[in-house]
Amino acid sequence: MSTLTIFSSARDAAGTAPATSAVRPIPAVIGADLEVPVKGGRLVGYANLDYAASAPCLEPVSAAVAAALPAYSSVHRGAGYASQLTTARYEQARHTVRSFIGARPDDAVIFTRNTTDATNLLAGCLPAGTTAVVFDTEHHASLLPWPQAVRLAPPAFPGEAVRAADEALAGIDGPKLLVVTAASNVTGELWPIAALAHIAHRHGARILVDAAQLVPHRKLNLTALDLDYVAFSGHKLYAPFGAGVLVGRRDWLAEGTPYLKGGGAVRSVGDDVEWHDDPEPRHEAGTPNVLGAIALAAACDALTATGWTELVREEERLIARLRAGLGSIAGVRELSLWGDDHPRVGIVSFTVAGYSAREVAEALSGEYGIGVRDGKFCAHPFVRHLLDAADGGCDDDTASAVRASIGIGTTQEHVDRLIEAVRDLVSRL
Repeated sequence: MSTLTIFSSARDAAGTAPATSAVRPIPAVIGADLEVPVKGGRLVGYANLDYAASAPCLEPVSAAVAAALPAYSSVHRGAGYASQLTTARYEQARHTVRSFIGARPDDAVIFTRNTTDATNLLAGCLPAGTTAVVFDTEHHASLLPWPQAVRLAPPAFPGEAVRAADEALAGIDGPKLLVVTAASNVTGELWPIAALAHIAHRHGARILVDAAQLVPHRKLNLTALDLDYVAFSGHKLYAPFGAGVLVGRRDWLAEGTPYLKGGGAVRSVGDDVEWHDDPEPRHEAGTPNVLGAIALAAACDALTATGWTELVREEERLIARLRAGLGSIAGVRELSLWGDDHPRVGIVSFTVAGYSAREVAEALSGEYGIGVRDGKFCAHPFVRHLLDAADGGCDDDTASAVRASIGIGTTQEHVDRLIEAVRDLVSRL
């Protein structure tokens, strides 16, 4: 293992250095001028710090959907001009996503509803007897779908994650799949996916990377990292039109039972059914979410055109300011698995002594016009581990935290308002 770089920079997570092309304007988001009521009846500009749940829509995404609507029609089976144009736009969206994620030329690009949908689709296509290896730090979308799984405890440092995966995979016979996030939806911390992919392949396993929280913040190159499968959601990538995607190797997907059984997934139907052996139509039965696919591709195009250098620079400036500000307040504890210095995207989860997470979130909304998330973030085992708390359901405040997350459209004023609001809440105790 001494020859492997476990994790040293954003390049390790992305498989490529940030783009060095000329800086272009960062696109605006829809709703940047939204005003919300606060205590006393005033209206204030909304400070949206809940990007990790669902990001707002980029203006170029909204424009792409509006441009497609006048000719919106059926796809793949219509001879009319509008149908042909809509089909072309839908298939172009597939090519755009393929390029955005750095997929291999022969990888399948299957449009789904979201990351959860994509992960469950792959789970239904695993060869018989496949064992998934998954960490308890994962989002439920990655933790729950597998018919047969080995669950690993949260690792104390990145190298331990690689070692634990190595040992688990070595002890499994038959087909195996390592499942891991690229960036935690709880802490924002980046995982050593390059090293984990290397380990998986050394044991004859495949790797699925949940990239839902990474791709809005960093470039990801599937080919450079030698990943087998990648899943992510449009609604976290500034394209909230109900589409996600699963990208990866065709063989398992071509052999798996069609995710939905219906029109488009079949070659012919008689006494017997002949299913498509191409995994894209095989798993996209019925009329697909054409506008969702167009929106997702438009978001990919907008981020690529902007270039990652300026996006990453601005995010790192704001997240450093947010973490430093919260860290200066007595009683505020930031959640982290691997320490303050570990690279991360724009997510900070924290607790405030003397308040439940729900009390903090409600006060931030009702008094300051700030939107955050509170709870267990669909990662119950991980949040309980970070808080050293007993088991509890979604309504149990003993194992909950507040999550602030940033992205395109977040301003320094939003960050400073959150810091001062939390400071004010603490001062009341």
